[in-house]
Amino acid sequence: MSRKTSVLALTLAFGIVLAVMAAHISYAQQPADPRVVDLVRAGKVRVGVGVVAPHWAVKDAATGELRGLAIDLARAFAARLGLELVPVAYPSPPSILEGLKSDAWDVGFLAIDPSRAAVVDFSHPYLQIDATYLVPGGSSVRNVRDADQSGIRIAVTRKSVEEIVLSRMLKRAELRPVETISAGLELVRAGNADVLAAPRPALLQSSALIPDSRVLEDRFHAAFAAMAVPKGLAARLAYINEFIDEVKASGLVQGAIERAALRGVQVVPIGNAATR
Repeated sequence: MSRKTSVLALTLAFGIVLAVMAAHISYAQQPADPRVVDLVRAGKVRVGVGVVAPHWAVKDAATGELRGLAIDLARAFAARLGLELVPVAYPSPPSILEGLKSDAWDVGFLAIDPSRAAVVDFSHPYLQIDATYLVPGGSSVRNVRDADQSGIRIAVTRKSVEEIVLSRMLKRAELRPVETISAGLELVRAGNADVLAAPRPALLQSSALIPDSRVLEDRFHAAFAAMAVPKGLAARLAYINEFIDEVKASGLVQGAIERAALRGVQVVPIGNAATR
């Protein structure tokens, strides 16, 4: 190679390096979206999630890694921000609200309920989740209506949407509040509860632990999953609403449902104002 050619090659290579460096510097200097500038400054986004069932999150027994629909969305949200994802795990979705007292998370994943709107603001919903009952083999309870009878004991997670709904709806059955779905399952297994109330995906996962148990075909409630922020963070919520609409339109939510083989859930259409 001639000296002139070598010089030209070096000059071109140097120019490319400078162009790449300039592009990176330009990108780094772009101002953060003012709606989430506090998260960008922190360099991470802390996401509160209940580790209870695959429509929220579950822990891999071998690796300890969290996976599930909410985790998939949390990863996509962190990637959109260009930030590190820090999952903050809780034993049930309702216990996520306890994290507000210590500023433990920036964004949470919860089912929408008006009683929670005093402490958090909800995004557009992304998922509809059926709630129903699991009953042991031989139970006379064949549908949701059968369960509302005197002497029927219904285990349900304390402060969950299911407990809130059933406390308003039931006339004769007795609620047995527990801390987690697993605790409720143990009550049914031990004969200390006749029915377990929970989201359908969690019940289908749990039914394998009680031989001959059944998950009822009908439902007593349809909850709507959303992302939540501490009360009053309107700008952050607006940013999240854009994200939720994007992941629904792109098929990311539907893809996550299919990967987790979830039943009893469906994507909430964009613009469905009735569930907001």
